Amino acid sequence: MNSKKSLPLGQLAWGNTIGLSWMWGLGLFFSVQFTIQFGMLGLLCFAIPNALGLFLFGYITDKVARRSDDKESLAKFYDSWSKPFRLPLFLYQLAALSLTIFAIVHYLWQPLGLTPGFIYLPLGVLIVLAAAFLFGEEFSIKRIKWSHSAMLIIALIAILTILITNRPSFFTSARPFAGNDTLETGAFLGFLIPICVGLLVGPWMDLQQWQRAIEIRREGKSITKAYAIGSSLFFLLLIFHGGLANWAMTQGADQFVRTGLLDFEYGHQILTQFFYNQIEANPIVFGAYATFICICILTTLDSGYIAMKWFFTSYAAQSKSIIFSLLPAKLMTSPIPAFLLATFLAIIALFLGLELEYFMIFYATFFVAYAALGMLRAIRGKTNLPLPQVKMFCVGAMSVVIFSFGYLQKIPFFLICGSLIPVGYILWLLVKSQTPADSRDELVEKKADNFSPEVALSPSQALPEGAQLAMTSAPGEMQGSTGGHFEGKTFVHTFLSTYGDTNSVGNIYFGMYAMWVGKTRELFLRKVMPEFDLDTTDFFILTRSFEHKFVQEAKEFENIRIEISIGEHNRKFVELNHRVLNGANKVLGKGKQSLMFVGSKDYSLLDIPAAIHAAFVPYVSTTDQTLR
Repeated sequence: MNSKKSLPLGQLAWGNTIGLSWMWGLGLFFSVQFTIQFGMLGLLCFAIPNALGLFLFGYITDKVARRSDDKESLAKFYDSWSKPFRLPLFLYQLAALSLTIFAIVHYLWQPLGLTPGFIYLPLGVLIVLAAAFLFGEEFSIKRIKWSHSAMLIIALIAILTILITNRPSFFTSARPFAGNDTLETGAFLGFLIPICVGLLVGPWMDLQQWQRAIEIRREGKSITKAYAIGSSLFFLLLIFHGGLANWAMTQGADQFVRTGLLDFEYGHQILTQFFYNQIEANPIVFGAYATFICICILTTLDSGYIAMKWFFTSYAAQSKSIIFSLLPAKLMTSPIPAFLLATFLAIIALFLGLELEYFMIFYATFFVAYAALGMLRAIRGKTNLPLPQVKMFCVGAMSVVIFSFGYLQKIPFFLICGSLIPVGYILWLLVKSQTPADSRDELVEKKADNFSPEVALSPSQALPEGAQLAMTSAPGEMQGSTGGHFEGKTFVHTFLSTYGDTNSVGNIYFGMYAMWVGKTRELFLRKVMPEFDLDTTDFFILTRSFEHKFVQEAKEFENIRIEISIGEHNRKFVELNHRVLNGANKVLGKGKQSLMFVGSKDYSLLDIPAAIHAAFVPYVSTTDQTLR
């Protein structure tokens, strides 16, 4: 009975933290800018695709997770899916942190006009960082939904305070900017299309959302329901903030619109200045608004801290790079250096006089291709869509330049082209992947994309003593007898011994017999399990023991025949028997080996996996047709 009551509460808590974590600088302050430029219609056109993109991420990842009953299914999928996207995932999060730190300093702290600025600016930055580090260290991903629930209550009190005190009419007509020619349809579409493109696919590059979806799956809750709640909350918060700006413009807040670089007009901070200007008459209202903004920012930054830590820890655990052995592990897995880099970028932007839009350019252009491709790969599962890194970077860079030119020159056509070019390239990849003539190039691109020198295990993941990996992934099936074949229930591999197999006196080196058997075993495993993939497997096959009795020697340029058959087995171990014969069918040696099975994550001993059971059963002796 208690579990039934806790399920809705937990679902609501997850939805709450999803909505708050997405209220970063882009959505929070651009909702004001877009509203005062295009009115409530503009706000709706900004909020709807933003919330819809967040919901679609949850819906699709839920479908991906439910392809298996395993609660770790989404985590395993992410491990494989994320490998080629590591750099864009990091850059996306770094830019999001930089943007958010920049936004709260530029649109909440600086408008207060505290002087001297060279003292108060670093103090403002320090407050932001200290709060992010404190809450990021204090709360893990499992507990963050409860801390964010408490923060939502405070935010709701702040919102109610503002609404009750001012009783704003959100849908009162506000006067848009005159200087930016925003009343033209072309200008509106020039912003609307990039917004729709960037926001609909944006969550796929956000580490915070992946970490939340994985944890929701682990808890056995519905990712779809959680994201439906989160996207709805996020939508309502955007409507509140944008609607409040729309009302403030009718109350004289347009006086706070300022001119930025290239004579563009900006008003992201008008609410801060509007309420601060009335602080003597209504100090509670300004405090409530500042509280609302701080909670939206804090719930993004602490989420970013936890997500970055998760990302770095996962990467360090899988990496064999020498840098991880030279530097302290805590330094390599700490998100603090990344936050300091993000802060540095934010401060540079502040000194250059940039605005939120200069950060947003990358989300409407550069990251679009990666996010769209990532979404397609998730929808299609084990897709053959390649990720050509150099081409993707060139397309992203080209779209950034075209979009920037359109923004700086106020040419909507170039804004639209800049955001649609990455989408067009992904569609081209999709069409190209269906063309047989390109299949060879795609295979090469996919292998290069998934190549990783980090297959070896870190010291903390060492295998059991004496055990060795028994299988590696293989390309398409080999043609002819060189790949081995079955004779009844016995797997046979034949070949010709050569000079390279001999020792210094011309005899076949004794170690070669074990190597021949090992190679034949790999061919046997590939034959019976052609779909095995080290990137996605949840178990490994290890060699528990190996025995071989030498009967007589082989000679150079002699036909060699290796036979492998399934022998004794129990719930955890399987024996493979082998014989080595020459061209005259005389036994050169015989023996056996024992296989064991461990989890691919923690290397804990497993019962015989279902995949092994299904692959081995057809070749078990007729006297015992089951693997117990």
